[in-house]
Amino acid sequence: MASLNHQTYVYIGLAGEGDNIGTGGMVRWADGDEEWHTITNGLPENPQVRALAVHPDNPQTIFAGTNLGVYRSDDRGDHWEALEKPRADMDVWSLSFHPDDPQIMYAGYEPCAVYRTVNGGESWQKMDTSGVEYPHITTYMPPLGKRVIGLASDPSDPNDIYGAIEVGGLIGSRDGGDSWTSLIDGPFVRNNTLDLHGVQVSAAAPGTVHIITQIAMFRSRDRGNRWEHVQVEEMFPGGSYCRGLLVAPHDPNTIYLAAGAGGGGAPAGTQDAGALFKSTDVGETWEKMDLGETAPSRMFETAIDRAVPSNMYCCTYYGQVYASNDGGDSWTRQQVPGEMDRSRHVYPMVCA
Repeated sequence: MASLNHQTYVYIGLAGEGDNIGTGGMVRWADGDEEWHTITNGLPENPQVRALAVHPDNPQTIFAGTNLGVYRSDDRGDHWEALEKPRADMDVWSLSFHPDDPQIMYAGYEPCAVYRTVNGGESWQKMDTSGVEYPHITTYMPPLGKRVIGLASDPSDPNDIYGAIEVGGLIGSRDGGDSWTSLIDGPFVRNNTLDLHGVQVSAAAPGTVHIITQIAMFRSRDRGNRWEHVQVEEMFPGGSYCRGLLVAPHDPNTIYLAAGAGGGGAPAGTQDAGALFKSTDVGETWEKMDLGETAPSRMFETAIDRAVPSNMYCCTYYGQVYASNDGGDSWTRQQVPGEMDRSRHVYPMVCA
């Protein structure tokens, strides 16, 4: 239980990708304060921060995935240390904890690779992904590499782990990450259903996997063997771009979806709207949350303070951050400082 003087800290990673690499970094904001603070002491020069994770038992310990490996801070981001030897051309895109043992973590990379640590990040071992056969229709997009953009374990069976690939569908492991295979292939004839942006599994629905793609959400009720399209009626009529997916840490029945207008490669001028959706029945039905306005760019991430679940946040591609201290009934808006464009925009957000 949080102390009465608990203050929530929000962390946001900034980066670009491909030919659009600008000034990356990380910023932190304490709920109730007026200023954002840059927290890059110890990170590599011009860090491209694309993954963040908070230690489930110690909110002062934060892990960051960068363009040069995984870093850890034990003082809320004031200082960082590398957890592995920095490696060029091996970007970390996702970080995930084992549901029962925080000493075990998984990191997803570009080019596609999954690493595991069993000692809190002191050492890492590459997992066997040689059994993955990616759907052939994703190969026409070079030089975009297949990256592991999301990782999630089934809380009811932590040996079941899922990796969302951008671009390349879903991969899965049935042995705690030792080996991986593809779980999505033949039926798909367009690459935008295989362009995954996230994966989540709730303790309230064992074996049920939710994934979000460039254009929609899909669900499997049988550990990834068969899939159905999840209809969200209030999504954007001209096409939707699903980007962030989060099971509430205090209530496994509640799931949040961050999305924006314009599915996939929508033309300029059609992407300037974002929204947050909520389900309280493990994804069966969805409602659009009232932020007080239409977000001016695609919604990218959602974060909830595990210690104070009424403190929740969502942020857009271009750094508009919405904060609620009453579980989403009312919101205020912040702006991440600095210029935002395709070369420098929001990737991950966490809070604790």
